[in-house]
Amino acid sequence: MDARDRDGEGRARSARPRDGLGRPLPYGADGVDRQPEGVVRAPEQTVAEAQELLDGGKPFHAHEVFEEAWKSGPEEERGLWRGLAQVAVGLTHAARGNATGGARLLRRGAGAVEQWTVESGRQQPYGMDLAGLVVWGRELAADVEGGGGAVDAGARAPRLRG
Repeated sequence: MDARDRDGEGRARSARPRDGLGRPLPYGADGVDRQPEGVVRAPEQTVAEAQELLDGGKPFHAHEVFEEAWKSGPEEERGLWRGLAQVAVGLTHAARGNATGGARLLRRGAGAVEQWTVESGRQQPYGMDLAGLVVWGRELAADVEGGGGAVDAGARAPRLRG
């Protein structure tokens, strides 16, 4: 990459290392490995990898895994994966201390995921407890808005499967 962090086709590609919450670190610093782009995973693998990242306090990186599923998955499932990505990035913002952005994204993601719950007439895809995730997202959004500062992303990570 050149000094402007562009790939061979001129697209922006940040080469800066990032921490567990996706914040850029100085060049040369030890960061958390980014999730590779363009990886097509089976849905079950997406859920497992994202859960491992969430449990490890790395919701930004879990968001990247969900984003790949959103981009590469079947059209009819894109809303589900986009909602899961929004929930993960909402947790990222909450952990960074951005209460307004965190709460907004947690609620937006919970609303998108709610359309996939059993109550909506759909099956629970890939064994995920989506109704529980919706409750978790809305409760965390309320907690974040209630003050108290940044949340511990690993301690407040959702359980994707009941």
